[in-house]
Amino acid sequence: MNTNLLELYTDYLLSAFSYTTATGLSAMTGGAVSHDKITRFLSEKELNSPKLWRLVKPLVRELEDEGGVLIIDDTIEEKPHTDESELICWHYDHSKGRNVKGINLLSTLYRVGEVSIPVAFELVKKTGWVFNEKKEKWQRKSPRTKNELYRQMLKACAKNQIEFRYVLNDVWYASSENMRYIKRDLKKEFIMPTKANRKVALSLEDKKQGTYEQVASVELEPGTVREVYVEQVEFPLLLVKQVFKNEDGSEGVLYLVSSDVTLDHAQLTTIYQRRWKVEEYHKSLKSNASLAKSPTKTIRTQSNHCFASIYAFVKLERMKMATKINHFALRSRMYLKAVQAAFQELQSLRLPRAELGSCVR
Repeated sequence: MNTNLLELYTDYLLSAFSYTTATGLSAMTGGAVSHDKITRFLSEKELNSPKLWRLVKPLVRELEDEGGVLIIDDTIEEKPHTDESELICWHYDHSKGRNVKGINLLSTLYRVGEVSIPVAFELVKKTGWVFNEKKEKWQRKSPRTKNELYRQMLKACAKNQIEFRYVLNDVWYASSENMRYIKRDLKKEFIMPTKANRKVALSLEDKKQGTYEQVASVELEPGTVREVYVEQVEFPLLLVKQVFKNEDGSEGVLYLVSSDVTLDHAQLTTIYQRRWKVEEYHKSLKSNASLAKSPTKTIRTQSNHCFASIYAFVKLERMKMATKINHFALRSRMYLKAVQAAFQELQSLRLPRAELGSCVR
């Protein structure tokens, strides 16, 4: 990996306010770096999750704490006008309830104190094909499910000896297999939502007898926890109910389960609130780190651009630590400087009034 070119390219991603191209970067350097060199950098070697870890490891080691959490989630960067491939294809967006065309990025975010560091990532590549009998057409399929990628990233974090106590995620990853893997194999704890119709037993005896009821029917007083047992999970979980107001004024309900049975309601819900930091990460990737602004055409260059955007986010996070200014404020400052520079350049190019008058005549 050419770290010098990576540093240059990621600086370009952070300073650009339009599409990011090899030609544009070359022009920004005054031709000191040719566009062919930049294109080769993006095309030659795969920039993957282990390489990201090598870059962020020093920062993680500096900040890590046993109270840290790993937050896992995915996002889709829509690419409706880009040619379809195994990388840019149709994915189900559970936030929109429909399929969208784009790149599906899974990330593991290490949250320690007020800092968020991406420590692992996977891009969903649908290299196989299956026939959908209901729709009567062939569809792309990934050889690994997102839940398998979820466990693969957690395994890498354990191998890299990252200090953390909890794994946080949304309901998409709240499978029994994931719960067992975190608690039994990793010896860690988790907090995650569960569906209202999921079946739970209210005691170990009920579990042994196969007596289950839906989560939504369990009596839960506000601010309390209830010990329950989930099907296919041998250890007890704490269940809490959160009632909240949606933006449209409607009432929403969130059921959370945790493998840490020592928590009370306030502790459990407070820890889970940290999961929303991954939404800020996704937003900053797209708005501040130029994730969506590359017109690259090949799978390798598209993948490597995603890697560079993730690393650009890390650089922004370092700047936030140093300046105490958030990502969007930092970008606004850069934009203001760019506008001021453009204004000064315009003043230097403007014709004197006398010359302007002669041109009019």
